[in-house]
Amino acid sequence: MTTLLWIIAMILVLGALAYLRVSLLTATIAAAVVMTAGWTLDVVGPISWIVFLVVTLPLNISAFRQNVISRPLMKVYRGIMPEMSSTEKEAIEAGTTWWEADLFAGNPNWKKLHNYPVARLSADEQAFLDGPVEEVCRMVNQHQVSHQLADLPADVWQYLKDNGFFAMIIKKKYGGLEYSAYAQSRVLQKLAGLSSELASTVGVPNSLGPGELLQHYGTPEQQNHYLPRLAKGLEVPCFALTSPEAGSDAGSIPDFGIVCKGQWEGEEVLGMKLTWNKRYITLAPVATVLGLAFKLRDPEHLLGDKEELGITCALIPTDMEGVETGRRHFPLNCMFQNGPTHGNEVFVPLSFIIGGPKMAGQGWRMLVECLSVGRGITLPSNSAGGVKTAALATGAYARIRRQFKLPIGKLEGIEEPMARIGGNAYLMDAVTTLTTTGIDLGEKPSVISAIVKYHLTDRMQKCVIDAMDIHGGKGVCLGPNNYLGRGYQAAPIAITVEGANILTRSMIIYGQGAIRCHPYVLAEMESAFDTESGQGLANFDAAIFGHIGFATSNFIRSFWLGLTSSRFSNAPYSDKTKRYYQQMNRFSANLALLSDLAMATLGGNLKRKERISARLGDLLSQLYLASATLKRYEDEGRQTDDLPLVQWAVEDALYKLQASLDDLLDNFPMGLGGALRVVMFPFGRPLKRPSDVLDHKVAKIMQTPCESRDRLGKGQFWTNSEHNAVGIQEQTLLDIIASEPLHDKVCKASGKRLPFMWLDKVAAEGKALGVLSDDEVNLLERAEIGRMKSINVDDFDPAELRPEVVSTTSQERAA
Repeated sequence: MTTLLWIIAMILVLGALAYLRVSLLTATIAAAVVMTAGWTLDVVGPISWIVFLVVTLPLNISAFRQNVISRPLMKVYRGIMPEMSSTEKEAIEAGTTWWEADLFAGNPNWKKLHNYPVARLSADEQAFLDGPVEEVCRMVNQHQVSHQLADLPADVWQYLKDNGFFAMIIKKKYGGLEYSAYAQSRVLQKLAGLSSELASTVGVPNSLGPGELLQHYGTPEQQNHYLPRLAKGLEVPCFALTSPEAGSDAGSIPDFGIVCKGQWEGEEVLGMKLTWNKRYITLAPVATVLGLAFKLRDPEHLLGDKEELGITCALIPTDMEGVETGRRHFPLNCMFQNGPTHGNEVFVPLSFIIGGPKMAGQGWRMLVECLSVGRGITLPSNSAGGVKTAALATGAYARIRRQFKLPIGKLEGIEEPMARIGGNAYLMDAVTTLTTTGIDLGEKPSVISAIVKYHLTDRMQKCVIDAMDIHGGKGVCLGPNNYLGRGYQAAPIAITVEGANILTRSMIIYGQGAIRCHPYVLAEMESAFDTESGQGLANFDAAIFGHIGFATSNFIRSFWLGLTSSRFSNAPYSDKTKRYYQQMNRFSANLALLSDLAMATLGGNLKRKERISARLGDLLSQLYLASATLKRYEDEGRQTDDLPLVQWAVEDALYKLQASLDDLLDNFPMGLGGALRVVMFPFGRPLKRPSDVLDHKVAKIMQTPCESRDRLGKGQFWTNSEHNAVGIQEQTLLDIIASEPLHDKVCKASGKRLPFMWLDKVAAEGKALGVLSDDEVNLLERAEIGRMKSINVDDFDPAELRPEVVSTTSQERAA
């Protein structure tokens, strides 16, 4: 019995030490204490001590461990894990890791999350949103843009240029606005809620493009020439990366430049002949300066010994001879400027390279680092803004529109998709806020940017489909009063651009995350192939034994948190969010453990097992989305009225995480899934999708004017102006709610139950009965006008459906 108790004690001590992630030396000392206790109890004898010392002493003597254990392991490691290519290495090393690394590490520090600063707008940024952004939204007639002009009107283009919309990222010393990433996000959200064309036109110059690249890498001469002109709108930029043969696989672009001598402004200079064929280039049809990515070759070794210099970025004026701007693309009736650009042996000096000749071949790193910032702002913000506007517009419509003598929003079948829209609107706004906070702190989050690009564009598309389903014919029939149809058509564009979502999920998120976020893998890979510094073996030894301890800890943590349903793990609050933090502790440990096991069983083949990688990426992604939601709840003062939105968003994210984890275990390599399921889900899957009761609460918030609803749609364009059907409908919602007691009053006075329609007739009857004042009559009449405008759809003379033939070209309108 004593022996059994001692064995149990040893197991518990070692398990606790692994759970707490103590050092190897500390664990050895603690185990020695337990061995000593066993010696005094006559449980441990000399042989046991000899075995203990034979195992532990070599592990704690670094020189012995490195040469006898780590050196052979390093040889095996080199055989399993192929050395990274230069392109892979540049992609992995570009950017930084941030909060996602904590989520990957199996033990999130929630205090760290909540200590990140609360995102706030400066006075200038708020004034810009309340002034120029509000005004340009008033100016845009979306039906005119999408059906009649196939472009933004000339006065809108000019207003954008005159008011610095293309200069949000440019520093003030060059005449730009120098706004925070958070401010850029809020601007794009507001624009996207009204017009995808408007948001895209503003978003691209402030994302991956000449402005961003020039500020980080340009020469002083390039910066001083181009940045003031970009800030004033004298130059319209675009960036050409995608080729017909190279879409998501941007590293394989066939466009090339040859280093050579040629004539430039009457002199022979060292330059390049550039040949390219690009497509899908936003703003290309109206651009005056082209940022061009190509592979630079130096066959005559004019720059050095290297012949293949690699991807390079240059600035090319579009009015140069040989630069051909193609005709416009027609992307799903979304009329933002987009088209091809071509060039054949166009000679330019080497000074056209962004950053000058010393940056030849450095384009891939430049693109990956800048893309991590732009990808983290533009598309996620556009998606969040579109869903926020759709959430409140759908809530208002569902409260105004009646079927079966009830507002349709009270029907349970409608509540379900409404809750998805409202919950996602809350989550998506939270995610953009946390992501831009990281960017404003100086991070270049390549992994997070891939997460938010994929998941927010994907959720946006699904939410727009839900909104269309609720609106029915109102969403299908296009026209000035349709605020959904064009967004529904344009949703696949966001799914496709800046890396197709399928590739982003199956390759990029985890492909980068597994190496960048893991505390030891990158160090192992670098040290294993380090043959020059003399520190390769020592660094590998530290990394591999740290990794072994890390994996052991995550196994113990996964087992214990699964066994206890994580009820004893840390959480920063004891309110209704406590269990969310605890479940995320559990899933974080699961992610870390499964990552190590996947890498151990598949080695270098893991990157080819895309469905395994995708599901592992889902775990990391949903943890990030859920943690951003909890961060928002904290930053906004833990408003209990918002809890249904918080609960729906977190429960949905964690349920999706659990589903991916379940699928991963079903398909885990070498048949290990069954054993791992016992460790992680000893009592079955613990989580359920958001309940019907929660759906009802979220749907009710969307339909009821209140502070929670205001926070849900904060910052969007709600002004009741001529071309803003959403703003007009918001006023109608208030009028309808105010009209309901007046309707009841007339029904009671007349002794009959009148239908809630023809409110102008109800007003007339109430006036005749003497139960309504003139103001109340006016309210009912106004509510009826708004009600009919909300539920009716547009119709046209057949001739009107033919797009207007505009005499001016797109280039002239934008000039």
